[in-house]
Amino acid sequence: MAASRPPARGGAKPSKIPQVSWREPHPAPLVLVSGPEEVCAERAIAGVRDYLRAEDPALEVSDVRADDYAPGTLLALTSPSLFGEPRLVRVSGVEKCSDAFLQEAVSYLDNPQEGATVVLRHTGASVRGKKLLDALRAGTGGGIEIACPAIKRDGDRVDFAAGEFAAAKKRIAPAALRALVSAFADDLTELAAACQQLIGDVEGDITEDVVTKYYGGRVEVSAFVVADTAIAGRYGEALIALRHALASGADPVPMVAAFAMKLRTMARVAGNREPSRQLAQRLGMKDWQVDRARRDLTGWNERSLGMAIQATARAGAEVKGAARDPIFALERMVTVIATREPFGG
Repeated sequence: MAASRPPARGGAKPSKIPQVSWREPHPAPLVLVSGPEEVCAERAIAGVRDYLRAEDPALEVSDVRADDYAPGTLLALTSPSLFGEPRLVRVSGVEKCSDAFLQEAVSYLDNPQEGATVVLRHTGASVRGKKLLDALRAGTGGGIEIACPAIKRDGDRVDFAAGEFAAAKKRIAPAALRALVSAFADDLTELAAACQQLIGDVEGDITEDVVTKYYGGRVEVSAFVVADTAIAGRYGEALIALRHALASGADPVPMVAAFAMKLRTMARVAGNREPSRQLAQRLGMKDWQVDRARRDLTGWNERSLGMAIQATARAGAEVKGAARDPIFALERMVTVIATREPFGG
């Protein structure tokens, strides 16, 4: 299924070639895999290989580094062999390619070899290779582009994980999906691996209890449990949850980060009466994130929210070395947030 065309980047010319989803890759004489998200790029390149191998198990696969390129290699690897097997040439590091590779690759666009598929991996980390990319995107060589933009926002990670289960025709409960994404908030590779483990191991639908069973020991899951309890105003439960998380090996730094993330979302949503979907689109969030933040705001006002944010900022500095006792810093933060009053007040 073709994806929408990405906007031009860094002065690049708009792409005129077909845009293909990394989840549903297919071969072409030239395949540009662009963008920084390595998990998606690896999936795309492996998908092209699997597609070609399914068509002909005799596929010849070669790997080339564009930054350490021996002149003549591209033509040698793409030229028909004695028995005419299909060829796949995977080129990495195009964003730091040598002059020799750039010159030969641009020339190759004018005369792609029959039976050969050349995959060009460009992370977008530099403008190196722009001449090649511009020519390819203009339609020279009959190529396609598989864009792999960075997945950084919470909503993007939720979409990624939901796509993993949808592709496997596996149902996962919304609460389970949120818990899973929270557990791997900082590592997309681990999130992808966790999704595949659940898909492979679990029979039937995936519930929140299943995610807790598999990944309940993750620092981020514990951190969000503590944050949810404190923000709900359940002071005693929040302190118990905090001590349990710390006894399980939770790191104070991501613990504070979980609080900061939730409070930041609450602050963005506070006082806004737009419909959830409209507000979510404007803020780059998901509908459920807006709905959850609005529920979290029950009993909060501008004063208490501002005080909680200040307490979290202070704790963030202290757990990173500004104070001798990070545990006390966490307990003070939890106290301020759960009681919605100044510490000791």
